[in-house]
This record gives sequence, structure tokens and C-alpha cells, in this order.
Amino acid sequence: MVFSSLHFLLSFLPVFLLFYYLSPVKWKNAVALLGSLYFYAWGAPSFVFIIFTSLIIDYYMVRLAALSEGRQRKRLLAATILLDVGILAISKYLNFGIENLNLVAALFGSEGIRMARIALPIGISFITFQKISYVLDCYHGRTRPLDNLFDYALYILLFPQLIAGPIVRFNEVALQLAAENRRLSSSILLEGLLRFLIGLSKKVLLANALGEVADAAFALPPGELGMLSSWVVIVAYAFQIYFDFSGYSDMAIGLALMMGFRFPENFNFPYISQSITEFWRRWHITLSRWMRDYLYIPLGGNRVSTLRLYVNLSTVFLLSGLWHGAAWNFVIWGGYHGLFLILDRLFLRSWLQRIGKVPAMAVTFVIVLIGWVFFRSPNLAHSTAYLGQMFSLQGSEMAVFSSHRFWFTLALGALFSFMGVFPLIESRSTQWYENTGRMGQLAFKLACSLVLGWLCLAEVYASGFNPFIYFKF
Repeated sequence: MVFSSLHFLLSFLPVFLLFYYLSPVKWKNAVALLGSLYFYAWGAPSFVFIIFTSLIIDYYMVRLAALSEGRQRKRLLAATILLDVGILAISKYLNFGIENLNLVAALFGSEGIRMARIALPIGISFITFQKISYVLDCYHGRTRPLDNLFDYALYILLFPQLIAGPIVRFNEVALQLAAENRRLSSSILLEGLLRFLIGLSKKVLLANALGEVADAAFALPPGELGMLSSWVVIVAYAFQIYFDFSGYSDMAIGLALMMGFRFPENFNFPYISQSITEFWRRWHITLSRWMRDYLYIPLGGNRVSTLRLYVNLSTVFLLSGLWHGAAWNFVIWGGYHGLFLILDRLFLRSWLQRIGKVPAMAVTFVIVLIGWVFFRSPNLAHSTAYLGQMFSLQGSEMAVFSSHRFWFTLALGALFSFMGVFPLIESRSTQWYENTGRMGQLAFKLACSLVLGWLCLAEVYASGFNPFIYFKF
């Protein structure tokens, strides 16, 4: 089920919220879990059993580890993580591994291995990271294991973040899993609704419109695009993926807030970054923090030799690229960002600081754009051909650029992507909002919700099905 579908907006969400708010406190978790199971089963009924079975095993293995000591405890930890990573590896990477083995076998004249296509469980990458978060937080004593299996199931399967994050670490919501700790009110409901509609607007009003052009361009052979078209298209895709993914995060945060949960923020104007290091503090924040705390620091973090530090950074970002997709272009994309993180530490960040804020932002944005070519292209060959076209004077320009709607949406995308560089606007807006008083704030939220809701519903009615980019991961 997709947040931007009519079934979700007009059927599932109103009915779910009605039951959730009318239920007594002791039944709210049960309503949330049943609603989440229905939400997941709607799109992937055959995978519910696999996901639920694995989380039952996780739950009891963690509880058993809490009662164990020494080597036995470490073995239980390793077994639990191997189970979770194994499910991810088999469902997401087995075919990729076999394809590459077959390529090597073909070089030696061998027939290779026949394989059956394995369907990818929806949201498996995000689910796996949250399960590992629970296992490691309990193992290291950052929180105690849950006493109720259904509370753990709710943490893993809670529908707002179930498919595409944000990655909510267990210690961030452990206390909130007790329904009596979640505060609900008409003000919180309206605040959550507005946040949800802001995310929905990003998706259906901006990302989808830009995606039409980006998808059409990337479906063409790269040689058919001119240099200008190639750059305009990748800028359009940069805004598309930002508003698509940050829109989903906003919607998830808003939905969770309507249920009384507080989820972490996932984006903070990433395109105003003045280095790649800063970019990863602003883009997919929950993934960056997860990688830092559960992978980079255990590898030694900064407390190692310079060479080992660079190896650690490369390892983390190569794995980050592979986490995004089972294809070499994703691995290259991750390695590309890892390389620039190393260059930042060597000399690049200090040089960017010297050339000034705006030039540093421009250089960083271009670096990010080149990286997006690897991320968006269907394969590595297409990536390299597209990059060549970006710096070539051959090819023709796309006729679609005559569309006024495209240019208007692109301009809005640029405005909303870079407005974070003007903190005075935010501070003045915040000051005005606070001076309106409680009733004025409620009226403002309600008015914005009505306008955005009407615009989004009109667009959803007019357009077809358009899933979120990160659903495939």
C-alpha cells in the first residue's frame, strides 16, 4: 500500500485513525499492530509469515541472550544477527552473486549456475536494520529487552516507517512503545496531519512531475541527449529523489505523530551542504547515524591509524551502496561518496572552506549530481555513457523542456531545496508563527492542511500509480 494512493488516503487512514483514537489506552498497541499487519499484507501477503517468524526468533533469542553470559551470550548475538543478515542476503543479493559468478564462469567456458528469481520482500533493508538495532541495543545494555512479543512486533512492523524508514533505532522509541507514554490530542493530530500533507505534497506535486522527465530521459540511449539536457535531467532527478524520499520521511513522521510516536528527522536541506561530509550529515540522517554507530565505530572509527581510517570509511560506504541495491552501479555510487569523504579529510574540505560558502555549495552539488548518475542509471554501462554525454557537445536537446509545468516545478524544487541557506527566513517565519497565539497557530495549521490536502487529492485523482523510489530498496 502506498501513502499517496486513494485507498490509503480515503479508506485505510481514516478508518485506522478512527479505531485508534476511539480505542482505550490498553488496546491502542493492538490496533496499531493489526493495522500495520494489514498495511504490509496488502502489498506483500506472502512475506508476512517470513517477517513475523523471523522477529519471533529475534525476540526469544535476545531474551535468552539477556539470561546468558560470556561466550554463550556472544554466540546468541552472532546467531541472531546472522539470521537477520542472512534473510536480507538471500532475498536481495543471492541473484546478484550468482550473476557475477556466472560471468566469471563464462570467461572459462563454463555454463554457470541456473537460478530462480527470488522476490524481494517489501522494506526488507529497513526492517533488517531496525532488527539489528534492537539486538545490539539490548546486547550492549543501552536498553533492556522487551517483556512483550507484540510490543517488539509493533516496533518492527509499525506501518509509517515499515517500507522506507526513517530507520528508527530501538532506544529512540523504547519508552514510547508503552501506550500510556504516548500523548494524544487534537493539536498533535493536526500537527501530524500537516506534516503528513507536506510530505504528500513533496511527493505528488514535485517529485512525480520531475520524475516524468527524468524517467523519459533515462529510458533513452545516453547518446540521444545533448549536454544541456543531460545536466538538466540529472538536476531534475536530484530534486525528484530528494522530494520523493524526504516526502516519504515527512509522511512517516506525521503519521507516527498522529499515533503519539516521535520519530527522528531524516533530512535537513542536504543540497546546501558545503562538503560531502556535511552532505551525509543532512541526507538520510538515520542511515548515516546507523552506519556510524553500528558499523563505523565498531570497526575502530577515528581511533585508528590514518590508513585504517580510510579503509573504514571506504568499507562503510561500499556497504552503504550495496545496501541500496544489488548492482555494481550502487556499489560504485557508495565508493564514490566514500572517496570524497577521504578527500575531505585530506584536503578538499579545507579548500572548500577557503573558496567561500556559495562556491563550496556549488562544487558539492555538482559532486552529488555526478554521483546520482550512478544511482539512477539501470546499469554501469549506462552510467558511464551518460557521464560522457554530460561533457560532450554531441546529441540533441529534449523537446520536453518546452513544458512550462516542468520549468515551474524545477524552479520550485530549487527554491525549496536551497531555502535552508537563508536562516533569516526561517527565524522570521518562526517568530511570526509564535506571535499568532495558540488559536492562530491552530487556524494556520488547519488552513494549510485544507489547501495542501485539496491540491494533493486533485493530483492523485488525475495521475496514475507512482511508487516511492526507495520502495525498491
